[in-house]
Amino acid sequence: MTGRVVYFISHPDVVVSADVPVTQWPLSATGMGRMRDALAQPWVRTLSALYSSTETKAVDAVRILAAHRGLPWTEIPALGEIDRAATGFLPPPEFERVADAFFARPESSVRGWERAVDAQRRIADAVAAIVRDDASPGAIGIVSHGAVGALLYCALTGAPIDRRFDQPHRGGGCYLAFPVSSPGTCAWWRAVDEGAE
Repeated sequence: MTGRVVYFISHPDVVVSADVPVTQWPLSATGMGRMRDALAQPWVRTLSALYSSTETKAVDAVRILAAHRGLPWTEIPALGEIDRAATGFLPPPEFERVADAFFARPESSVRGWERAVDAQRRIADAVAAIVRDDASPGAIGIVSHGAVGALLYCALTGAPIDRRFDQPHRGGGCYLAFPVSSPGTCAWWRAVDEGAE
């Protein structure tokens, strides 16, 4: 990939708890380990700016990158995951059914969740603003969430909203990469710790 690149990184594995708001779930030990393994990836060395959502799991992940690169980061609420406060925690089988419906009916609010079309507009606008305003010389790292990452991928490539564009690793911890000069050529998801021993 030539020219300046944006890396949209989904946080890896989290501690799921029915007793803690979803936005406050932290990375699990596995998630922290996967982010530390990601530091060996060549693209991490190119990062000159970091941004994240305000959710605990994303902040936990960006902190690891920031400490390694000696960079500050900026938290942006619009980079948050789809708003599913209406249901809060759902057992995994039920969550998967609702998530399927979220992607299948993008113009509708499923169980009170944020509509997919609204979440897509929000994440695409937030990423576009970062790219427009960031003045650092190297690659931009944006630590966010998988579902909005799938919506961003669809927006960048012109694909219809569909769950088949969701990150393949169900534990999260994947990234999309696209050149600032041609975002429509966004590369498919790869694991942040791909190739780690």
